[in-house]
Amino acid sequence: MFDVYITKTGKFLPNNPVSNDRMEDYLGRINDAASKARRLVLKNNGIVSRHYALDEAGNATHNNAEMTALAVQSLLDDRFSATQMELLSCGTSTPDSLLPSHASMVHGLLRNKPMELNSASGICCAGMSSMKYAFMSVKSGNSRNGICTGSERVSSWMKAEKYNAEADHLASLSQKPVVAFKKDFLRWMLSDGAGALLLQNEPSSTGLSLRIEWIETLSYAFELETCMYAGGDKRVDGSIKPWSDYSTEEWLTESVFAIKQDTKLLDEFILVKGAESVEVALGRHHVQAESIDILLPHISSYYFAPGLEQTLLDRGIHLPREKWFMNLDSVGNVGSASIYLALDALMSSGKLKPGHRILLSVPESGRFTYAYALLTVV
Repeated sequence: MFDVYITKTGKFLPNNPVSNDRMEDYLGRINDAASKARRLVLKNNGIVSRHYALDEAGNATHNNAEMTALAVQSLLDDRFSATQMELLSCGTSTPDSLLPSHASMVHGLLRNKPMELNSASGICCAGMSSMKYAFMSVKSGNSRNGICTGSERVSSWMKAEKYNAEADHLASLSQKPVVAFKKDFLRWMLSDGAGALLLQNEPSSTGLSLRIEWIETLSYAFELETCMYAGGDKRVDGSIKPWSDYSTEEWLTESVFAIKQDTKLLDEFILVKGAESVEVALGRHHVQAESIDILLPHISSYYFAPGLEQTLLDRGIHLPREKWFMNLDSVGNVGSASIYLALDALMSSGKLKPGHRILLSVPESGRFTYAYALLTVV
């Protein structure tokens, strides 16, 4: 077994940052009406700017694979070239197509050489699953290096034109043409971008590296119903009716492919299970919270920050806010890419010193999955 090091971080954020008051200029207004949820959601989430792979007319400028390939290319230099890559592991919740896999489409853009690929699906934890696959490959000696990615291109899913048919359908039924909060809510939460990490079995000869001590993932799907989903809708019993069981007309009138979230379920469980899973992960590896120097928590909204700190403390896990490092306010919630973007920002922040221990924390509200990684600066 080999030690595994993150020797370089990279990213790609499309176009110029978009401020809160410009969001509807890019995403559009459903039935030409301003969203009533937008101001409330933005007040709570604390995000002030984000990036969209759209121009000001709402036209796509990049797809997911293109952004991911650009993030990968940001890792390449005279010391490590595309032809030296042995593994490409890509995680996303918003691939450009159902088939082929996301990693295949990224590899096609890199045009380098034959190599092993892995595509990880899911929501926010897809990026951590991608990282874990590359980690295990290098750890076991299956490969000497691997590049892992997390990326999202969600803006095109959230454009107003995707919801207009549903609003028109509601109006035809003499109902208010207002799309449900569970759909409109996420239009003001999510954004685009890609991050990438180079994993190798030796530390970098120049600058700091991060040794990956372990990666843990825990799912609570066995006891909790679906909270965040797309390509279907919830039945009364909590099960999901899949898109393939709807008529093609219903795909539009019910906005079947829109990303939706059960906010009541989110509030009830996301922090409780988060604290429980942190306790399990640290306990498995006999790590005391006090030994952690920096916490990188991926949270969707600053609204959850005080509650997360207190819920952890209630379980005897003292990780005070002064140890946290976040960039949510400036890049937004980029799903599976968020932890990559935060780690990239931390690496260039000047805050790291050899011996520092960093805990990555990524929750996924899809059906409540949590992923953690412990890194040591070397």
